[in-house]
Amino acid sequence: MPSAYLEDLFGLNDRVALVTGGSSGIGRAMAEALGRAGAAVVVVARRRPELADAVRLLRAHGIRADSISADLADPGDVTRVCRRAPTFFGDIDILVNSAANNIRRPMADLTPGDYAQTIAVNLTAPYLLGQHFGPRMARRGWGRIINVGSQQSISAFGDSGAYGISKAGVTGLSRSQAEAWSARGVCCNTVVPGFVLTPLTEPAQAVPGRVEALAARSMTGRNGVPADFAGIAVLLAGRAGAYLTGQTICVDGGFSVH
Repeated sequence: MPSAYLEDLFGLNDRVALVTGGSSGIGRAMAEALGRAGAAVVVVARRRPELADAVRLLRAHGIRADSISADLADPGDVTRVCRRAPTFFGDIDILVNSAANNIRRPMADLTPGDYAQTIAVNLTAPYLLGQHFGPRMARRGWGRIINVGSQQSISAFGDSGAYGISKAGVTGLSRSQAEAWSARGVCCNTVVPGFVLTPLTEPAQAVPGRVEALAARSMTGRNGVPADFAGIAVLLAGRAGAYLTGQTICVDGGFSVH
């Protein structure tokens, strides 16, 4: 039956996903997609009210879900996430690194603190989470790491210098993780969004005419929305993605092709 075939390719029953940045935007959409495909989901973010809303949404779909409030700029909080995440539903099979910050200032105006905070959240936390969960996945012979990059993983994009540095690093992180663990069943990839209407991009959305100009640059003629990332999350997390690893995959409506 087609349903059995699709379940075999994309079903995530008995899998457990950890999604950082899972309370809003792309992370929330990926968390819902993975859960509706069968995975139990642990979401991580700083703000407790948004986390509670995300968990309510997931549970309303019948998804086993729970949350951890943590500041991923704090290495101690990252350690706490590593320790607590498996206590909800078991070992983590799917790690999604979607949490990010973007301090939008001209490059010359960025402070050392701006740089340190951005690198800590956007690159060091994914590295540390991968270093913890990746070897455990490899020992079990199966795992998925999905790192969320940016257009700045591959090109410059105005007034986001430290963010761009961090997101370029994320693509290298996925390649290194893939090299380390793919032979033992752990596929690691970077998803590169286009311009997506999320809380993270609200400062750019507030610039008059910018949303329309960015939509016009996309080949689809529109900007992205979080729901555009449901399918790629399920593809990369399931058996269908077993031969995809070390890749930088643009989900951007053709934005990066120009």
